[in-house]
Amino acid sequence: MSWTVQFTVKSSKQAARLPHAVREALRLLVADIRAAGPVRGNWPNHGKLGKGRHHCHLKKGRPTYVAVWQSEAASIRVVEVIYVGTHGKAPY
Repeated sequence: MSWTVQFTVKSSKQAARLPHAVREALRLLVADIRAAGPVRGNWPNHGKLGKGRHHCHLKKGRPTYVAVWQSEAASIRVVEVIYVGTHGKAPY
């Protein structure tokens, strides 16, 4: 059973403004989350930020781009992307 990935309105607008290569990395991350769930240990600098909240780097270097997402109750299998953008403004 696959996971449902949703973007907030804000993160959807942020994703649209990303450089092409970073947007492609985000697309791959979303496909990976849909297939295997919100815990993505195979992505660079993946980390758990709190209860059900995760992040990983989409592009290293300067600027570093990150994605932050949170999962709803495990029985519902919904993941919501809440931030996509540079590391400096990420809601840690």
